[in-house]
Amino acid sequence: MDGVTVTGVRATARILARDDGRGGTSLPVLEGDGPLALRRTRASGAEARVMLVGAMSGPLGGDRFAVEAKVAEGARLSVGSAAATIALPGQTKGEAHYDIRLDVADGGELAWLPEQLISARGSDLYVTTRVELGARARLVLREEQVLGRAGEEPGRLTSRLTVRVEGRAVLDQELACGPGAPGGWDGSAVLGGRRAVGQLVVVRPEFAAEPVAARMLGEEAALMPLAGPAVLVSAVAADALRLRRLLDEALAALG
Repeated sequence: MDGVTVTGVRATARILARDDGRGGTSLPVLEGDGPLALRRTRASGAEARVMLVGAMSGPLGGDRFAVEAKVAEGARLSVGSAAATIALPGQTKGEAHYDIRLDVADGGELAWLPEQLISARGSDLYVTTRVELGARARLVLREEQVLGRAGEEPGRLTSRLTVRVEGRAVLDQELACGPGAPGGWDGSAVLGGRRAVGQLVVVRPEFAAEPVAARMLGEEAALMPLAGPAVLVSAVAADALRLRRLLDEALAALG
């Protein structure tokens, strides 16, 4: 059961989006507990919109948070968050976990656009994001991570992002930063001294027939086609504001 234990807080939020048969999207499941609260906001056309609201600080050391979102055929869902998530050290030793599971059926559409994840000094967080997509599913996924608050060294942050289309992996990558991470994470081949890193994954069926060409987007971002109907934009920046601008410009360039 979810709740407080000697090893930290356990909390899960669940979303299910379905075509309501009237040109819109219904949310028969919208539930969260503990520090994870979900709020439906004003819809836009056929798209349902949900905001993830943090009801308390965290994740802290030893916490295990999870968010599960399923989008059925014909449904359209956009998920954002009310504020940045801040990984903090806790009284309980050991790393915290934040697991995100996204499932989009054929003909479904998901925009996953949370605010930044900030790794505060002394924290230890492992984030996993796993996405399962049907053949004709559409996805926009933004992931932004900031290493340390202003004037602060970061905690340890490990992030793994996996995207599968029709059961086939099109992306599986992991990045570890901060104290105890493998050497070189802050070097010129990875972050180059910058403190904000982000990814944008866009999946559209039309990319299978007309792949997007790989190219640099200035000096801090690159667009790469993936082995499937998907593209990946990777960016690094000095701060969160600059990172968001780079990813927004990349999404606009993709139309």
